[in-house]
Amino acid sequence: MLEIERINVSYADLQALWDVSFRVQEKEIVALLGPNGAGKTTTLRAITGLLRPFAGGVKFEGVAVEKMAIHRRVEMGISLVPEGRGLFPGMTVLENLELGAFTAKGRTCKDQTLEQVYQLFPILKNRRKQAAGTLSGGEQQMLAIGRGLMSKPKLLLFDEPSWGLSPLVSKLIYDVIRQINHFGVTILLIEQNVRMALELAHRAYVVENGRIVKQGDTRSMLDDQHIREAYLGTESA
Repeated sequence: MLEIERINVSYADLQALWDVSFRVQEKEIVALLGPNGAGKTTTLRAITGLLRPFAGGVKFEGVAVEKMAIHRRVEMGISLVPEGRGLFPGMTVLENLELGAFTAKGRTCKDQTLEQVYQLFPILKNRRKQAAGTLSGGEQQMLAIGRGLMSKPKLLLFDEPSWGLSPLVSKLIYDVIRQINHFGVTILLIEQNVRMALELAHRAYVVENGRIVKQGDTRSMLDDQHIREAYLGTESA
């Protein structure tokens, strides 16, 4: 579904990604792991169009999108749940959700998708007339995910979905991400909680200093000495 081919991305004169390549198959959950500043969010921005690579390519379902406008990528089926949620705090829960349904496909089945979101997050239905800025952190994350689903994405990108949340709420969010994947939505996930990400994903890539340094299925990643020592705080047996 998604092919990243040797992309190079810079912020002004500072290069952030060097020849990053990876693939995400349809209906997979793939995790991008690595320390802060490694280039994970930059990679998501290159996929969505918020940043444009100066070299390399991005293909979605076989179509080159690296020069395509952001809204066209969303129309094709790429949606982002950003770090920090990116909500409109003065607007209601319902208004934030409706903003996510701006695509032609999203508008066509808006009411149906809205009910699906409410089934995933019943609290959002109860608070649909409440200002988004008055929600708790966990409820805001639920709203950000719901808004991402309103465009009927084929590929949903998550940037630090457990950021600032308690372990209990993080588990709830991850259970919902797993359920979304079971609905047939492909997931690309960035997460600082490496153990949680590896227990959820099918495969993972490790980004360090703007380069992919490791890749593999999550079982092998959990047993990898470098991963255990650098990210899990344990040594291999």
